[in-house]
Amino acid sequence: MAEPTSPLWEQHVIDATLKWVDDIVIKHNFCPFARYVRTPHQIRCVVIEGDAGNVVQSLYDELRHLEENETTATTLIALTHSTLADFNEYLDVLAISDNMLHDWGYSGTYQLASFHPNYVFDGSDVDDAENYTNRSPYPLFHLIREADITRYMKKEEDAEKIFSHNIEKARTLGCPYFEGVLDTLKKDKPAR
Repeated sequence: MAEPTSPLWEQHVIDATLKWVDDIVIKHNFCPFARYVRTPHQIRCVVIEGDAGNVVQSLYDELRHLEENETTATTLIALTHSTLADFNEYLDVLAISDNMLHDWGYSGTYQLASFHPNYVFDGSDVDDAENYTNRSPYPLFHLIREADITRYMKKEEDAEKIFSHNIEKARTLGCPYFEGVLDTLKKDKPAR
């Protein structure tokens, strides 16, 4: 079992994550869905400290929370265990989590999206700007209701172009821009 983190540390992670949602995801329209749930405060953000077992248990707990709380549109699970700072370790836990989502009977009801400070799309170079569309201040799992995605995407004129828009926007802004924003979000971290 991991040592508990301080309330100040947890609040920092939540604040940095939600500021990233505002300053990157919504500001640059990387996820049109986000703006519809951010203003009425329907995004839940929780901080998980622990190994893969803790993460899987927390994932299940957050699925149950979403099932029982219609006013929560989506959950961001910030993963702060030091091994999850390694992108490959993170991907292993993501694969386990995806399998558990299926095993628990939530496939087709919820979608699990992934974000990480060192995110690299398959087939991309580590220094490609488009990786920043999925680079967050801390490793994240994002639980989204499939029905909400479908509903909000109907409001978009061309949902298929979101991915290509994101790549183009990221390349236009460039890596130094994103590095600066992410560095600012992680600045002045309190003790764990």
